[in-house]
Amino acid sequence: MSDLLIARGTRAVLRRYRLEDGAEFTARVRESRELHRPWLFPPDTAEAYEEYAKRMIADDTRAGFLVCEAAADGSALGPVAGFININNIVRGGFQSGALGYGAFAHAAGRGLFAEAMELVVDHAFGPLGLHRLEANIQPDNAASLALVRGRGFRREGFSPDFLRIDGAWRDHERWALTQEMRATRRA
Repeated sequence: MSDLLIARGTRAVLRRYRLEDGAEFTARVRESRELHRPWLFPPDTAEAYEEYAKRMIADDTRAGFLVCEAAADGSALGPVAGFININNIVRGGFQSGALGYGAFAHAAGRGLFAEAMELVVDHAFGPLGLHRLEANIQPDNAASLALVRGRGFRREGFSPDFLRIDGAWRDHERWALTQEMRATRRA
């Protein structure tokens, strides 16, 4: 695999962010506003994307992945379908990171993100050397809850007023997956 490609599944491919992805990424974000709101607000302008992508590329406390559709002929990448990021990576005795993700409207509900999340978890527990992944999800975000539940994450609690989104403090459910849970699930 090239330095750009991280992992390939049958339908989804993970690759690194690039600054030149801004036009496609922001167009997809604007097309997906209805799907994303009120849950998330990814960058929708060239300037905001550049700042965001630079953080994903250069900050060693983050690992950012663009989710692309695998091209039908298997030879190249298809369109960008969304993103999955591991944020707030803490090393040492913790070896943990927090997931943030969003599918774009044209790819939602097609199973791409189930496969992409499996690829991210494999990468996190493999090459990244993490022990634990967390996902904090607003309680009414049924699609996001189903995604992590289907990947074997367990609900660990509820945090009122956990994260400020769109000008208000939002409640979140806390979900997590460890290497051991993943191994047990696969066995």
